[in-house]
Amino acid sequence: MRADLLAEAAEDIAGLDEAVTAVDAFDQALVTGLLRPQPAQAAGLTQLAHAVAASPLSARVAEAAEKAAAGAASEDHFVALAAARTALLGSVHDALLTRVEEATGRPRGERTASAPGGQEAANVLAAARSWLCDLARAGWQGIDHELVSGAAQIVSAMLPDPALRRPATLLDGFAAELAASCPGVTLERVPVRRWADLWSRAMLLTLPGAADAPATGTATGRLLPLGVDVQEHATAVQAQVHAVFEPADGSAPRLVRASASAPKPDTVVGAGLWQLLRPHMSLLAALGEGRSMELTDMPVTADGDLIWGDDHARAGEPADAFATARVALPTATDAPTAPLDRHPARIAVPVFLEGYAAQEDDEAVTFTVAGHPLPVDTDRIPAAGPLTPKAVAASGACIGLLHWDAGAYRLQPLAVETTVRKKTVAIHAGGWAGGTTDKAGVKAEKAATDAVAVLRERAGRLLRK
Repeated sequence: MRADLLAEAAEDIAGLDEAVTAVDAFDQALVTGLLRPQPAQAAGLTQLAHAVAASPLSARVAEAAEKAAAGAASEDHFVALAAARTALLGSVHDALLTRVEEATGRPRGERTASAPGGQEAANVLAAARSWLCDLARAGWQGIDHELVSGAAQIVSAMLPDPALRRPATLLDGFAAELAASCPGVTLERVPVRRWADLWSRAMLLTLPGAADAPATGTATGRLLPLGVDVQEHATAVQAQVHAVFEPADGSAPRLVRASASAPKPDTVVGAGLWQLLRPHMSLLAALGEGRSMELTDMPVTADGDLIWGDDHARAGEPADAFATARVALPTATDAPTAPLDRHPARIAVPVFLEGYAAQEDDEAVTFTVAGHPLPVDTDRIPAAGPLTPKAVAASGACIGLLHWDAGAYRLQPLAVETTVRKKTVAIHAGGWAGGTTDKAGVKAEKAATDAVAVLRERAGRLLRK
């Protein structure tokens, strides 16, 4: 991999800083709200409009910025501002991914159009947009429980409709974050970028057709896992397996993802998370055992996401992830990105590195690749596996995900090769996915089993009452 193309990306990519600065200026305008905008907020709106002046959005965004600066923005104007912000971050995403493609030498697949959705509940979507407009007018410092609670009825009306589940889930989570921060006037620190991201994404997802499911096909062939990314919250956990798929028809291999999610009590942590996830996806057992999977007519979206069903998969032959990374990954086509997913924070590209020098300084690990530094994000290593920052710092080869964070490319390790007692061993973040004999893993699994058993017994007691 050409690390030189990644080292100075922020300075080298034309227009990147300007686009991010325009987004930041608009985001600051949302902090105090657009009901009675001050001159600084008006300037931020104007900066956003100028940033898209050469695009097809130019006229609509210019009008929206003018109306919003006067405190007279309507729903259509807020939609236009959200679209402009999303388009700018999408352009940043595309520029950063183009640089990654040049560094890895792998092409990106072409995306097909979304499948037409069903008849959406226009009234519910309009109510959601109205609530989001009220949020923008109040600003993050102006939120209170009365305003935030307005989302509850909207979410309740959306959740029963599978076609609206995506925007409903987003609105529900967003409202929960805001409710935990009320009243906004007392906030010492506002998550400016995050809340603006959620607001603009929610605004666009309430437009007709925006939440349509991506086009799907079927996948038949061999799945070669590379590693698993575990994302954990207090009440939920998700495991996303990144893999190379080799079609049975002999066409070019491509990168795909398979995800399993589960609700969780906050007492289940570490290796215990796998107990919640295993029943949802047999791939996790294969991952832990170092095996491939044979797929037959597995549904797959145009964006490379396998809609996993165990009835479409069976365990295959042993498959070493590092052999896959060395042989199959360089020839695989990267998955395309859905339009509304074009955001720098969504970049997660599988890469393979070896022959680097690893340095550890104040618990921060950096790989020097061909003379160029690449920061390693050890904070993303899950506690649910045997991989540790110390093992990463002692490694000589690494499978990881390339992210963009804090103005630089960073590597999230999924697996490393290191030397233990003069032997090369592989350590995977998902090494305990299928079960483990490791003492720490066994202890965490037992604690999780006990916690789940207690919760089930209590739930059963409540139901009997």
